[in-house]
Amino acid sequence: MAQRTVSKYMVRPPRHFSGQTWTTFLRNHLGQMVSVDFLTVPTLGFQVLYVFLVLAHARRQILHFNVTASPSARWTAQQLREAFPFTSPPKYLLRDRDSVYGWEFQDVAKALEVEELRIAPRSPWQSPYVERFIGSLRRECLDRVVVLNRAHLHRVVQSYVAYYHGWRTHLGLNKDAPEPRRVQLPDEGKIVAFPEVGGLHHHYERRAA
Repeated sequence: MAQRTVSKYMVRPPRHFSGQTWTTFLRNHLGQMVSVDFLTVPTLGFQVLYVFLVLAHARRQILHFNVTASPSARWTAQQLREAFPFTSPPKYLLRDRDSVYGWEFQDVAKALEVEELRIAPRSPWQSPYVERFIGSLRRECLDRVVVLNRAHLHRVVQSYVAYYHGWRTHLGLNKDAPEPRRVQLPDEGKIVAFPEVGGLHHHYERRAA
């Protein structure tokens, strides 16, 4: 069934205001906004690890990630510094209201001249891009891997991010990957599969015999 057919029969809530919606605001500032968030991952030894992510909205790219067993405002602030060491930071930073984004984190954001936008309590839908990435990371990778320790988790996430950037397509990017791919013509050879993320996924290229 086509996407257009499904959307035709979806019930849409009535609008009671004429101002700009939150979704419209996010779309209008795609090139000027990043989202940050944490996800938790249990290990084989029942330790809980935390993955911190910085995602750029424009091309859904992961600008920075890191793993820790004990996140703090100071550690999270340092990750924000490392995300923009040589490039200009975005205008807006979208985050939730977790206490880990304490005054140290806020001071770094202010020093970088980034305006923090906090989503409403218990409203992850207001930060859709990073939430979608977290969902994809869980379904397509972490739910299928037994994590041993912090170093192992870092390697697994790094491998998935490389696959995600280079080969995973997005409807919002006209079915392209975050890093645009060259279109390969049929006369360039046969289609060959290459394993990604330890064989969990594959990408396909044309290679001459």
